[in-house]
Amino acid sequence: MDINIFKKRPYMGILRGVEPHHIDPLVKAVLNAGLTTVEITMNTDDAPALIEKMRHAAGGRFVVGAGTVLTLSELKDALSAGASFIVSPILISEVVTYCRDHHIPVFPGAFSPQEIVHAWQSGATMVKVFPSKFFGPAYIKEIKGPFKDIERMACGGVNATNVKEFFDAGASAVAFGGSIFQPQWLQNGDFYAIEQALTQIVS
Repeated sequence: MDINIFKKRPYMGILRGVEPHHIDPLVKAVLNAGLTTVEITMNTDDAPALIEKMRHAAGGRFVVGAGTVLTLSELKDALSAGASFIVSPILISEVVTYCRDHHIPVFPGAFSPQEIVHAWQSGATMVKVFPSKFFGPAYIKEIKGPFKDIERMACGGVNATNVKEFFDAGASAVAFGGSIFQPQWLQNGDFYAIEQALTQIVS
């Protein structure tokens, strides 16, 4: 992942609980909507295989990373599968240190001001402010005040109706999962609905 390219299109899709037969139609939906960054969470069954499958299907047209990385072992499995970046719901020091030392973009999660600063000082590429939905864009704005140099990615509760508010409040990027990649749509094979929802949020 080239972080400078990501900053120009700062939207990250989160895929959780997907299955192998979802990958090809999801790739088509992602491409048609113009999304350029997608993570597959490591608590999805056979996540490394899915990361590798999606990466090959994407053919370099968008970037695929790994989310919910909680251990160094998971990190190495993700990287072996070709993950281009790493995301965690909290700060896992050994994961961030490894990524920092090997120049791998890493997005650890944090919420309180202390956690956010700690994650940033530990080497985060951006700090994933999670879960953002409880205090919304106003919290992102408050955090920006004293910590204007910290790159923040809002995650949790981001949707097409509030995404502009998050950016206006000072979010450097946003991430979204179930609000767009809805389990029911995946189960029913309604990839057109996913594509339309993606288009609304990234347009």
